[in-house]
Amino acid sequence: MAQHFLLSSKARSLSLLSVMRMTDEDAYEVFKDIRWAANDGDAICPRCGCCAAYEYKARKIYKCKGCDRQFSLTTDTLFASRKMAIRDILAAIAIFVNGAKGISALQLSRDLDCQYKTAYVLAHKLREALGAEVEDLALHGSVEVDGAYFGGYVKQENKKEDRKDRRLKENQTGKRSVVVVLRERGGRTLPRVFRSEAASLDFIKSRVMPGSTVYADEASSWDGLHAMFDTRRINHSVSFADEDVCTNQAESFFSRLRRAEIGTHHHVSGKYLQAYANENAWREDYRRVSNGEQFAMVVGAALTNGVSQQWKGYWQRVK
Repeated sequence: MAQHFLLSSKARSLSLLSVMRMTDEDAYEVFKDIRWAANDGDAICPRCGCCAAYEYKARKIYKCKGCDRQFSLTTDTLFASRKMAIRDILAAIAIFVNGAKGISALQLSRDLDCQYKTAYVLAHKLREALGAEVEDLALHGSVEVDGAYFGGYVKQENKKEDRKDRRLKENQTGKRSVVVVLRERGGRTLPRVFRSEAASLDFIKSRVMPGSTVYADEASSWDGLHAMFDTRRINHSVSFADEDVCTNQAESFFSRLRRAEIGTHHHVSGKYLQAYANENAWREDYRRVSNGEQFAMVVGAALTNGVSQQWKGYWQRVK
């Protein structure tokens, strides 16, 4: 029997041990090579794009010969104004990548021996970088559409006669949200949070290219898709798949997101549900890529995403 990719040595091209054994200089060089890969690791001014810059001998600061601006390795990145060492940031990213169902901020803070607040913001900055990749993504070909509800949990009563059916809308709290996912067969995954499945139709129309074939279940929310695309439906009360008509890949994404919520984070705030959905969409898309490649992709995304307006100074704003 063929060996599953994730169990093979090809899937393990990076270890946390190798990162933690780096010297500060080694980690700095790795960061340079990833950020300025287009210039063979040599500094590029983030303001004017000039490739001519020199480094001060006293400290790791660069000065552009074009605009005379001083900048550092992390200027205008998600790690701007950092206090954490470069090697610790790389270790955090390695831990983040190696978590098959995600990594909690509490565990990250313990592994890095840093404050919970530091780990929480760092993890969310990485999720922001991953989400930015699909900000303008459009799908085509065969696209599966499905929705799943998260939040709005109502604790069950002790006695049986007092219990309510928590699946019904009237027995949910106002925090209940639906994650609608568009999954291109053999391509990318695009999730978005809405109050209801029906509210997502305009979003689907704007992100699925004309001429695509859309697969959905029999929920009445998707009836409007027939006027937009060649839509094929599967009745899950009868079967999960009818030849190629199914939403199994969309369900696979929801399985990953649900396990991340229940098994890793235990609770996901509706305010940040989109960030966790983006993270798990990325994990689903690149699940068959080695962890070394995933590591380089996350570092690269974080270094090109720019300073976070949402998470910069987050704890200073929170009362």
